[in-house]
Amino acid sequence: MLSTRTKSALFLIASSALSMSASAHTGVETHSHSGFTSGFVHPLFGLDHLAAMVAVGLWSALAARKAGSELLWGPVGFAAMLLAGAVLGLQGVAVPAVEPMIAASLLVTGLLVVSRLRVPGLVAALGVGVFAVFHGVAHGYELAGSNSAWQTLAGMLAATVLLHGAGLATGWALRNRTVWVARAAGVGVAAFGGALLLQQVA
Repeated sequence: MLSTRTKSALFLIASSALSMSASAHTGVETHSHSGFTSGFVHPLFGLDHLAAMVAVGLWSALAARKAGSELLWGPVGFAAMLLAGAVLGLQGVAVPAVEPMIAASLLVTGLLVVSRLRVPGLVAALGVGVFAVFHGVAHGYELAGSNSAWQTLAGMLAATVLLHGAGLATGWALRNRTVWVARAAGVGVAAFGGALLLQQVA
């Protein structure tokens, strides 16, 4: 019989999978963003961003030796570099291969979830942070010229932290049980990223 925590984790992963019917980042229009609430909602309905953020949390929890600051390196690195990338986008800085790198971030983070690769905290922060820059740049491009850009980014950052937290909680609940569930989630994220990457480079 599955425990309540395991059922909750399964529900979260299933919900994420079902959201594949929602649009990914590509094609989201700038005018859909107008303030904190819109910014908060946006990552929840952009599957590429949602999957990447949850996967970072999952990996951080699954790979950690114990509870504590070790869990936070990846999420903090991602959130910080997401903001840095958004600033670049708002300033109109030309960054190449934004969409392919977003797709690659899904492929890599999915594989990290599957492998539970353990790396030093700073390496984890920098590794996911590099990909987060491209997620942020994409948001910045969308918001360039908007009067509510900073409020919208604040909402996006809040949603990012929430999604990281959901991934951390789910990963922690699954780290010592039901190994196949976490690995299946990782495979799903990696496969989604791989499919997007093939579309981008084709």
